[in-house]
Amino acid sequence: MTDPTSTGPAALMALSEELARAAGDHVRARTGDHGGVARTKSSAVDVVTAVDEEVEALLRERIAAARPDDGVLGEEEGVVAGTSGLTWVVDPVDGTVNFLYGIPAYAVSVAVVSGGADPLTWTLEAGCVHAVAGGTTWTAGRGIGAWRDGERLGPRPAPPLAEALVGTGFGYTVEERTREAAVVARLLPDVRDIRRIGSAAIDLCLVADGRLDAYYESGLNPWDMAAGALVVAEAGGVVQGLDGGPASGAMTVAGPGALVDELAAALRRAGA
Repeated sequence: MTDPTSTGPAALMALSEELARAAGDHVRARTGDHGGVARTKSSAVDVVTAVDEEVEALLRERIAAARPDDGVLGEEEGVVAGTSGLTWVVDPVDGTVNFLYGIPAYAVSVAVVSGGADPLTWTLEAGCVHAVAGGTTWTAGRGIGAWRDGERLGPRPAPPLAEALVGTGFGYTVEERTREAAVVARLLPDVRDIRRIGSAAIDLCLVADGRLDAYYESGLNPWDMAAGALVVAEAGGVVQGLDGGPASGAMTVAGPGALVDELAAALRRAGA
């Protein structure tokens, strides 16, 4: 049983998995009746369902019960500061549009960080991404490794960019999509192919376990990337920004180190 008072990465990883699985159970129970669109955010196609709101409330309640001194940053309700130095970064349903349409590529993402809830300064301590429809679960803890359904993940050789299957995603405003479409058009001839799955958390985990060779996306929020980025890093991969600094909302590039360097250079040439 998880010791809720421990700040060790193994205990935090176990708790993040408990939280993600409990949230996934709630999402799964509501798949047939997701409550529809509760509201929109940045544009009319950037939607929030009732389940997003319900699951974030559930996660906040369980975190408060287990670790009342920790902070929480969630997609739907923002940040509540804590006093412990740890902050939980949660995405109740990553891939909400997929969930809304019944496309089985959406996940609960739960991570815990130290150093504040800013990707430019935080230290990722532990995390879990639970793909609700298929049940696949990725976990990671700082310095102790990453796993998919209990199977340890390790470093992979980097293919050349021309043979790389690359994942990406798009924003929700016309301006964002116009810029991103231009980058894709320039990048596509340089890679094997591009996939748009619709969940950044799942994309990152697929890089960690080798089902995507690399991934890039601009405009990610902290809750989109936190758990998945740690899974990649603990599996031996690299997650960074376009110019080698930390991944952030400006750009996230993930994959084996040599391929990330190639992809980042190609993205710069493409105007990203």
